[in-house]
Amino acid sequence: MIHHGNPVSKGIAAGPVFLYQPFAAAVSEALLEESAVSEALNKYENARKNAESELKAIRARLETSDPEKAKIFSAHIDILFDEAMDCDIRELIECDRYSPDRAIDEVFEKYARILGKSPDPLIKERASDIRDVKTRLIRVWNGVAEKNLSSLPAPAVIVVHDLLPSDTATLDRKNVLAIVTEIGGSTSHSAIIARSYGIPAILGVENATTHFAQGETVIADALTGQVISNPTQEQLADCDERRSRFLAQQAQINSYMEKEAVTPDGVRVDIELNLASVSKQSLEGAKCTDGVGLFRTEFLYMGRDTLPTEEEQFEIYREVLTKFGDRPVTLRTLDIGGDKKLDCLNLPHEENPFLGNRALRLCFERPDIFRTQLRAAYRASVYGNLWIMFPMVASMDDIRRAKQVAAEVKTELTKEGIAFSPDVKLGIMIEIPSIALLADFAAKEVDFASIGTNDLCQYTMAVDRLNPAVSEYYQSYNPALFRLIHIAAKSFIDNGKPVCVCGELGGDRLGAAVLMGLGVRKLSMSISSVAQTRKLVNELEMKKAVEIAAKVLDLSTAQEVEKYLNEALKDILL
Repeated sequence: MIHHGNPVSKGIAAGPVFLYQPFAAAVSEALLEESAVSEALNKYENARKNAESELKAIRARLETSDPEKAKIFSAHIDILFDEAMDCDIRELIECDRYSPDRAIDEVFEKYARILGKSPDPLIKERASDIRDVKTRLIRVWNGVAEKNLSSLPAPAVIVVHDLLPSDTATLDRKNVLAIVTEIGGSTSHSAIIARSYGIPAILGVENATTHFAQGETVIADALTGQVISNPTQEQLADCDERRSRFLAQQAQINSYMEKEAVTPDGVRVDIELNLASVSKQSLEGAKCTDGVGLFRTEFLYMGRDTLPTEEEQFEIYREVLTKFGDRPVTLRTLDIGGDKKLDCLNLPHEENPFLGNRALRLCFERPDIFRTQLRAAYRASVYGNLWIMFPMVASMDDIRRAKQVAAEVKTELTKEGIAFSPDVKLGIMIEIPSIALLADFAAKEVDFASIGTNDLCQYTMAVDRLNPAVSEYYQSYNPALFRLIHIAAKSFIDNGKPVCVCGELGGDRLGAAVLMGLGVRKLSMSISSVAQTRKLVNELEMKKAVEIAAKVLDLSTAQEVEKYLNEALKDILL
């Protein structure tokens, strides 16, 4: 029988099922006697201390082997001792006489639901961390020993409802053939860890934990999104053959990781990195990229009660600029607000947050935040090749207003005798159709442009890109999107200004071919797309790319475009 899911980490494997059933947090509904409240508070505090000991032990084991994953458990300790949640829990125990496990469950769930409603996948994923800590704390309160996936008896396909962050961080990777879950998306911890480990993963397989029996053989085909139960010998043989072919293809693609991206007819394309943190793993991309095309700075503001100081930001920006040396680092100023909630910033609820007070608009409203970030960025500029980019630009007024603030900050620093580079470039993100249509004017005002295809597609197609109910309308191959990109790119190219694409389309093999043909010579992407994009550039003549782009602009539907691109590039794509 074949079951379907979402393949989030490519690969294929066959093996016995290991049904993983983590601790299920059942809580007491009975109210405490008034005389038992004091003892319950003591027991709650002891549970927190014991949970902290567990987390510190896991963190200590990981600090040597995988310091990045160790940070997950530092964050979990912070959640465990969050003052707001602790206060709410104690109030429920003292005033409402809830048992500690019920109080923990109710308070942690309340905060998880708040984060879970965010359309931003990074913020939404923090709900998993809160629920992970909740489960640990209630398990410890119940005196139940820890059970995890750190030591599997033999190679197996993990089948589970969902993997918590602590499960994925402690995964016995040498014995995990594949991962199958009932829930989760491409940005979940399960997906991210699976991709980083190269483990095939299929998420969103409905009722997987009841469909598959412990120890039964399955094929987890994360190339097609299928899980095959009780496969035949022929299917198993086909699985082995396809796995060997897939691994050979991956090896061939990975051989391009550090090759210069030059087309057969001699045109160079810069392959840059989308950077969302300054972790050691993230900065490893400096070895094989031509710079940072998108440095997302929102991580500096997340998971904290206070805004980052100028000095904190300066140190982070300096670290990245130093790492990349003479290669450009394009820092995007704060892109937050509306749909992206922060603990350190009290933002009002908005009915339509994607069209609300976010990104540059919010920075104009909060000049203290904007100026602090710009001061830190300009101070760090002496350590590398800094480009500053403003997001959510809709008009020429936005550009001139942002440039004015930048000029004022430079004047301040000069008066204070603080050094900064005179060569910092100022640019804009093109992610709103209005500024794409005004690109001929914008190109005369700024030094460069970067096209954010995720939001540009969203606003062009009038579709919430994070709403699964309307996902069919989010069409990244729609000719209307490529026409807008063509207008914007041509305007900047005609003015001798560089233009980059930093949205998902930049690392998409079909999309990248069209972008090259439209004149884009800088593509920025996640590290996982670098090798395949370098391979595409090295095998696609620019003359052919120009022909492909011209044809795409002449098509009328996204389906026609995708079909045409697959056919036109079939000799290059693996």
